[in-house]
Amino acid sequence: MDRDEIIKAIASGSGLTAEQAASALDAFTATVTDALGQGKKVSMGDFGIFSVAIRAARTGHNPRTNEAIEIPEKKTPKFRPGKMLLGAVEGAGDPQADDE
Repeated sequence: MDRDEIIKAIASGSGLTAEQAASALDAFTATVTDALGQGKKVSMGDFGIFSVAIRAARTGHNPRTNEAIEIPEKKTPKFRPGKMLLGAVEGAGDPQADDE
């Protein structure tokens, strides 16, 4: 499902116009992005929780030279699905069929 399909689904499910649904989707993504940028969690009940995780610094290897390199600590977005979303996914059909 791409952005346009999400906008159409929001519009049809909410009675909003496509333009209003696009604005709502943009506001949602901006709100989540801003909150995560401030290190806050975004909890959406049974849907799930968006948060920021910290990947520890580690030693890696340059694949061309096989030289050891230090990879610094890094913040990354994380999503933990809630019960409703997990239940929907568990009840879904073959996930490979959606990719084709």
